[in-house]
Amino acid sequence: MKPTRARFVVLALLAMGTMINYLDRTVLGIAAPTLSRDLGLSAAVMGVVFSAFSWTYALAQIPGGVFLDRFGSRLTYFLSVGLWSVFTLLHGLATGLYSLLGFRFGLGLTEAPCFPTNSRVVSTWFPQQERARATGVYTVGEYLGLACFSPLLFWLMGHYGWRSLFFVTGIAGIVFALVWWWKYREPHESATVNRAELDYIAAGGGLAQPSAPNASGFSWARVRALLSHRQIVGACIGQFGGNSTLVFFLTWFPTYLATERQMGWIKIGFFAVMPFLAAAVGVMFGGWVSDALLQRTGSANIARKLPIIAGLLGASTIILANYAGTDLAVIAILSVAFFAQGMTGLGWTLISDIAPKNLMGLTGGIFNFAANLAGIVTPLVIGFIVAATGSFHYALAYVGAVALIGAASYVFVLGDVKRIEVA
Repeated sequence: MKPTRARFVVLALLAMGTMINYLDRTVLGIAAPTLSRDLGLSAAVMGVVFSAFSWTYALAQIPGGVFLDRFGSRLTYFLSVGLWSVFTLLHGLATGLYSLLGFRFGLGLTEAPCFPTNSRVVSTWFPQQERARATGVYTVGEYLGLACFSPLLFWLMGHYGWRSLFFVTGIAGIVFALVWWWKYREPHESATVNRAELDYIAAGGGLAQPSAPNASGFSWARVRALLSHRQIVGACIGQFGGNSTLVFFLTWFPTYLATERQMGWIKIGFFAVMPFLAAAVGVMFGGWVSDALLQRTGSANIARKLPIIAGLLGASTIILANYAGTDLAVIAILSVAFFAQGMTGLGWTLISDIAPKNLMGLTGGIFNFAANLAGIVTPLVIGFIVAATGSFHYALAYVGAVALIGAASYVFVLGDVKRIEVA
């Protein structure tokens, strides 16, 4: 019997959900120059607003992971997408700093389970030898959505104002939540997968068996046990480094082009696409290289760590934009740096390879909590630097330095890529 390909339909759902996830959290970056002027918000205050999303997003990672382990992927993702889309829509009704902060807090809280769920679904539906490419496909949604829709979003803002951006993206997310509930099932519940495909997935380490009662429950002892493993600590530090570059592009990048480089809106709408397209290619390239290395060498250490380390080193080249003399040179440098950062999306593949089978949600929550501390720190640091100096020069230096620290963590801290066991 020929295996079906139901897992690729699941992957398409993850890719669409991730694209909407990042559109909803980052559309504020496109709206920021106009929104901040209309609401009277300074650069330092906008840094706080950009950071606010990650305060609740990071704090909700562990509870979100526990909820995922308890209630499963279908319900968790449905509630997460539906609620975050409502909060996105509410951004369009913001009247000042406090309402805007409240909506950012709600958005961060409700988006928290998204990536732990993605990781769990990939680990369940895909054999190990396909996970890096699968992770690359859904992760590309982070970048491809903004690359494809940025010109449209800038056009919408120019014709209908910044509030229209939040109304449009919020409604799109609500529609997708309904599609997810209608289409997604676990492998053993799916009506479209056959036994040959299930056997293929199981042979590669997928199809985790249901946990015993309370086997996946939360306890601080389990958190401490997970953090006692160098693999978890090293991956968390490394992803913090990679996410710092990502957060710059998702928050301050349009403002950087408008203020530091003095570009007009039409030029920004055109140039802003290029780094995101480069990052999308970087995500897919990293996943392809990782799985190819795994098949050729049989070593998860080489296959998972090498592309991420190369990506972090490449992301640090963002510093060179400080010395570029033309707009085209700046965009070229930023595109190379963002291409390299895209390769660090493999961190989620690495986590799916090392997380205990009964604690996928909790492990993903810890990883995403640490990684998204960058979402708290980076916007604040950049905002205060720009407010204090009137320039992005030291801001880009900070982003590049943190990427180098992330690379050092993967080299010296992470250790062997192997599944850990926690009782």
